[in-house]
Formats: sequence, C-alpha cells, structure tokens
Amino acid sequence: MELLPLSHPLPYKFNSSDVKFIENRLSSKQSKFFPSGQRKCSSSVLKCSFSLRRSDQESYEINNLDEKEGIRLLSYLEGLHSQDIATARDGTCNCHVVDGNVRLKNVPKVDQTEKIVIPSLPNDSNGNHGSQISSCYWEWKPKLSVHYEKSGTENIGAPGVLFLPGFGVGAFHYEKQLKDLGRDYRVWALDFLGQGMSLPSEDPAPCSHNANSEEPHAKWGFGNESEPWATELVYSIDLWRDQVQQFVEQVIGEPVYVVGNSLGGFVAMYFAACNPQLAKGVTLLNATPFWGFLPNPIRSPRWSRIFPWAGTFPLPSSVRKLTELVWQKISEPSNIKEILKQVYADHSTKVDKVFSRILEIVQHPAAAASFASIMFAPRGQLSFQEALTRCDLQNVPICLMYGKDDPWVRPIWGLKVKRQIPQAPYYQISPAGHCPHDEVPEVVNYLLRGWIKSLESEGSLSLPLLEQPELTEKIFSREVEYIREEGTRKSVRVQYFGSKVSLWGQMMSSLTSSSAKFLSNGR
Repeated sequence: MELLPLSHPLPYKFNSSDVKFIENRLSSKQSKFFPSGQRKCSSSVLKCSFSLRRSDQESYEINNLDEKEGIRLLSYLEGLHSQDIATARDGTCNCHVVDGNVRLKNVPKVDQTEKIVIPSLPNDSNGNHGSQISSCYWEWKPKLSVHYEKSGTENIGAPGVLFLPGFGVGAFHYEKQLKDLGRDYRVWALDFLGQGMSLPSEDPAPCSHNANSEEPHAKWGFGNESEPWATELVYSIDLWRDQVQQFVEQVIGEPVYVVGNSLGGFVAMYFAACNPQLAKGVTLLNATPFWGFLPNPIRSPRWSRIFPWAGTFPLPSSVRKLTELVWQKISEPSNIKEILKQVYADHSTKVDKVFSRILEIVQHPAAAASFASIMFAPRGQLSFQEALTRCDLQNVPICLMYGKDDPWVRPIWGLKVKRQIPQAPYYQISPAGHCPHDEVPEVVNYLLRGWIKSLESEGSLSLPLLEQPELTEKIFSREVEYIREEGTRKSVRVQYFGSKVSLWGQMMSSLTSSSAKFLSNGR
C-alpha cells in the first residue's frame, strides 16, 4: 500500500466528452458487438480519437500504432469505474480469441456460471487462531535495526515466503498472510529501513545541544551535521534491495518466494533480478512500475551532479521547511483516513488496525526526515522493466495478482507485465483495490498457495483455477466465494488471462463485458 500517491502522471487522461462519445458509439453499434458467428472487431470503434496524456516513463513507450490504439481503448474500458464487469447480473458475453479473430457467443448468466468456494481465514470464532506471529529485530548495520515478523517457523522443510510492504506501512499489513499461510509455510514480513518499525532509534543528524533539541516533539534529522553511522545513509530503492538480499542470506538462510505489494513489488522484482539464486519466485500485488525522481549516480553520473541533495542526512535548510509543511498535511489523521478510503475498493473492509499502526509511524520523531530522504532518493540502477527482463532471462517464475479497482496502479500496468512475460499467470480480482492482500486476503492466499504448490510440484499440480489444461491459453472468469471472519458470505470475480491471449484479446474481453453492462443498464 502507498501512504501517498506519488506525483507521477496517470498513464492516460480522458475528457468527459470522450466518455460520452464512446458510450453513444457503443449503444449505436449493438449489433456489431453481439452478432452470431465470427466477426472481426469493428474498425469504427478502434479508430476513435481520445484526448490522452502519456506517461513520461521512457521504458513504457509503445512503438506499434495498432498496439497504441489497443492500449488506449483498453485503458478507457478499464477506467470505467461505474461499469464494473464483475457485477453484471442479467447476462453477459465471453470473448474467445482464435488465430487473431474474435468469436462472440452467448453464455449462461452469472448466477449459473461456475462458482468456487474457498477456505476462510483462521479466526477466533471457529476456534482456529492461525499461526502465531513473532515480532523480531535484526541488527543489519550499526544503529540500523530492521524490524520483521515471522510465523510458521516450526514447519521445517516447508518453502519460505517473504512479504515486502508498500510505502508508508510495514510488516503489520501482512498479518492475514502470516496467520493463515504460516500454517503451511515458513513466513516472514519485513519493514524497509526508514519505514514501519525500522525507523532509527537515534537521531541521524541531531540539533545542537540546546533547549530546542530537548523538546519532546523535536524532529530528528534536522540538525547541521550527521552522525558517523548516518553519513551515507539514504532511504533508496537500492538500499532496500540490499536489505532484502542480506536478510534472506543472514536471517532466512535459503532461497524464498518473494511477494510484494506496490513499492514492495518493485523491490521484490529488483531483488530477484540481481539475486536470482535467492528467489524461487516473485508474486506482484499491484506493483508500482516506477520509483524515484532523481537520476541514479551510477547510471547517470553527470545528471546526478546537477542535484545538490539526494536524500542524505542532515536535510538542507531549503528542504526542511518544505518537509515540515508537507508532513504536517499528510500526517493528519483525517488525511490518512481519506487515503485508506481511496485504496480500498470495498469500504466495508476493516482498516482500524492499519490506521492505528500508520498513525504510530507518522508520530515517530524520525518519520518526517525519513520521508524527505525517500522522496529525494535517486532511482534504482535498474528500472522496473529492466528488472522484469532480467528475471525473465534468468527463469525466475513470476505471478501477477492485481486488484482491478486500484485508483493508483491501474490494471493496465499489470497487463503490460503480462504482455512482456506471457507465460506469467495473471489473476485480476474485482472488487479489490490497491491492497488485495488485505482487502481480499482469502482470495490472494488461495491463489498464492496454489501457485507455490504448482511450482514445488514442478508443474504436476495445476495452477489455481486451471484444472482444465485448455484454459491455460484463454481468458476466463470464476466467481470465488468464501465466508468472512464476522460470518458474512463474500463473493468476488477472479479473471484469468492466458498465456496466448494477445493484446487484442485482452481488449476485446474488456470491450464485450463493458458493452454488455452498457446494454443491460439501458433496458
């Protein structure tokens, strides 16, 4: 989870007139979307012009004009919050892609489609308390202690799983995974340095010894000179990559499956790209595809010299005032609640524990300066796409589980990864937002268990939802049902994108489903 949405532009921006135009076009072309037999996609829809604002990330440029149009339309369809395909209850259509052609056919209503019932989380009401969680500290370097939580340590010989959190949270965000998956595996969750409970226990740059420095609410890191142990300290993505590497080597002691949400997904991919011998596989949960604003000093030494400060301690005087102003706003409880409301698609999800833990973090005296260091830290030596390419070349297994209703990391980013690594299983969950592991933990845990079992069996066990071998190359959906801790029944839609489904197949799957919703609303 991200405590703050970074100030990167969203990949696309639509005007209201564009949305109205497409709705009218879809309504007027009903017969072209729902014919019987086989028919190619209507070019009149694909040639629609949109007012778009492209991301400035060079690594995500798409050179092929046809794919540009496909991405544009797919992005539009994925962005229609009000037209959620998972909730169409009065009929829908499935899209099947065969040799580049599109075949549309009627299928049974949602209440007649296959439903899968999965296990619930362990809870006190059913007498199953789950695996016990232990809170620990690891002294990585002098004055730099890393907090982590673990469970299932008695499962000797079982695979190890390491969870990496998003920006602004920590190991506590994986409590539902530690309790549940700890019954079968050895599980760890890590706090990145500068976040969670891995904030320093001493001031990295104390003020002069005067009355002000003894104030109970004085902020750390705002002095004039850094302590020797913090001279080169920068809370960067390169630091977190090294932290994960040495944690796996020194604490876990063997290769593990790495699971990361948002920022944690980027770090998981980066770690695996640089240390493939330590990563048995990587699972991305709405991974952010970019991190950092300033150039990396190794990759771009000339450009990096232009910027006088790159996240070291102490904070320059010019940055201190800005940091205090921004921090005062984002650390307010009302703003934290608003951010949580944005990232959780299902507002009935209990977030009281998450809120209270975040509140504890932002009240730490080192939190403000650590936030500034993170924001001004340079980019990593590898971009997300470069790390992904390395993992693919080094045969690191990758699994994608994305909440469809994420307002920050839209599904288009997960589909980009899927296009680059077609063999990676891609599960899209709805309704679920930026933190599917906390919002729909039953589903994420079920999928993660199945993926690990399939890898451990070297493929003799099928992937989750893929009991029929022919489904591995197609797009299909399943209704997944389970019982929540309070006893209520919950149902979500999980859509799987197969290994040989093209960009147009992805687009048409969304297109036909959204069209069906438009038509059903108009009845």
